[in-house]
Amino acid sequence: FLLVYLGTSIIAKDFYAVSVIVPFLVAALTALIMNRKVKFDEKVEVFCRGAGNTNILLMILIFILAGAFAEVAKNMGAVDSTVNLGLSLLPSSLLIPGMFIIGCFIALSIGTSMGTIVALVPIAVGIADKTGIATALAVGAVVSGAMFGDNLSIISDTTIAATRTQGCEMKDKFKMNFIIVLPAAIITALIFMVLTRNANVVSLDSLSFNIFKILPYIIVIITALLGVDVIIVLLLGILSSGIIGFIFGSFDLLGLFNSISDGIAGMSELIIISLLIAGTIEIIKFNGGIDFILNKGLKNFKSKRGAEYGIATLVSLVDICTANNTVAIVTVGPIAKNISNEFELEPKRVAGIM
Repeated sequence: FLLVYLGTSIIAKDFYAVSVIVPFLVAALTALIMNRKVKFDEKVEVFCRGAGNTNILLMILIFILAGAFAEVAKNMGAVDSTVNLGLSLLPSSLLIPGMFIIGCFIALSIGTSMGTIVALVPIAVGIADKTGIATALAVGAVVSGAMFGDNLSIISDTTIAATRTQGCEMKDKFKMNFIIVLPAAIITALIFMVLTRNANVVSLDSLSFNIFKILPYIIVIITALLGVDVIIVLLLGILSSGIIGFIFGSFDLLGLFNSISDGIAGMSELIIISLLIAGTIEIIKFNGGIDFILNKGLKNFKSKRGAEYGIATLVSLVDICTANNTVAIVTVGPIAKNISNEFELEPKRVAGIM
């Protein structure tokens, strides 16, 4: 995988020039070809058993629903209303710290840092032009908030992958991560306040928003924190977004179905990658590769803290090579789970570390 992915990316001078599906397909085929002592059809059966693992299929179902909810809510106008409400409530002297806070909430609600960045960066650039603040600083506020929210969101693909591979509840991972990131978020907001304290005060144009269009985000966040099953949480989000969209004329029935379809289609690459990785990992495990990695790695881990550092290092290295957080987590997840079991680490802590 790394040979094909890094090779093509370096040649193209772009890590996103080639879809990671192709390198993972090559890796899967390589795994199927290896170990000639076992019949090919038996190895295919092992691959399918891994890809059809209950946790993997449940993770894919959550991906499907999360994609549908994010798209329906966006097309209903939830993102625009959230942004406009936030900007309307903020003092004009705190617009950049406000963009950070709004970015945190939107990413937490929709579960995607990229979607948050796309929605907020044009606004941040406009604010920078009017206030004389460096554009890089304004955009940095948006990106920082987007990363904060994406890290915590229960419908983020990274959270879904981390919690499903480690077998822990999303709300437990949220609570643990929140304690870690809250101090950093407060410090970041204060830094933005200090850096923009001398900026020109501007008044934004009248911003329209509908408080009802923000309700699906609030419903999803609250029900998730109350411990409601994530499938039900996402279905409630889709249902409430659809009803509000009908009431305010954001879309008709056909528009709702198209939004759901587009949201699911947006998750297709991640779903295919998850199936390929799960099947490949199962073959590697069948061939003794996982045991080999664990035996080599466990010799270097002397304590629980050492094992945690090892997991963090491994997922970071894969992330550097793939430039994709979710792919890194799905890839390293099974190995991290084995290390976690060996050292009796808390699943929620391992999920948070990943």
